[in-house]
Amino acid sequence: MTPTKRGAISEKARINSIVRCPISHRTLAKLTSSDVAGYRDERLKTVAPATVVRELNTISHAIEVATREWGLWVPRNPVKLVRRPPVPRGRTRRLKDGEEQRLLDACDRGRTPLLKPLIILAIETGMRRGELLDLRWEHVDLKRGVAHLPLTKNGDSRDVPLSRRAVQTLQELRSPGVRLDRVFAVTGNSVRLAFEHLRVRAGMSDLHFHDLRHEAISRLFEKGLNIAEVSAISGHRELKMLQRYTHLRAVDLVARLG
Repeated sequence: MTPTKRGAISEKARINSIVRCPISHRTLAKLTSSDVAGYRDERLKTVAPATVVRELNTISHAIEVATREWGLWVPRNPVKLVRRPPVPRGRTRRLKDGEEQRLLDACDRGRTPLLKPLIILAIETGMRRGELLDLRWEHVDLKRGVAHLPLTKNGDSRDVPLSRRAVQTLQELRSPGVRLDRVFAVTGNSVRLAFEHLRVRAGMSDLHFHDLRHEAISRLFEKGLNIAEVSAISGHRELKMLQRYTHLRAVDLVARLG
């Protein structure tokens, strides 16, 4: 099943981790909720609760497919009987005064020239790292100021409006005579490593790349956009998820109160 999914790479890594654990030696017929609970508790000693939840979901889905589609008979799915560990609230890290410039200045001292425009576009558009790396020139309309994403994380397509700064950044990337399919011809792993080094140079070790999306979405709200408008840009389907990303600073809202 895994190769047919969009998140095949991450799920394969998750499965490889699961099969190295003792629970993988249990047959389905003998797998009990106690086994699953023991697996959960043991994994919580070394990985985050969110990781354990994803692993339990993967095991549960495998059992569901085996029983519903492959004809294996199991009286009940033992994973569904086990309590999931509570997952901490999502991160609310915002860029503080001067941090954006520190980050961009540190880019100039690095060895990955595409990292700076990637960060600027992440802040200006709210696009995920994977969406930015998959962005193709054929889907970028600089005249209309729109970037089209044909397939996103939730399976839908969406159009992302581009600010003047985003358009200018893309114009600088699109050198005359250069015809590259993708806007950013770099791999996700190279960006991950480059960003880790960047955090050290900038003295911002607690910053994650995904925090830039959180920053971008928060800025959209601070500009006065409503929930429907922001969700259309960010691609969020649920208001609850959008609320997790928005962490508005009261000092920035004072002017709007009058």
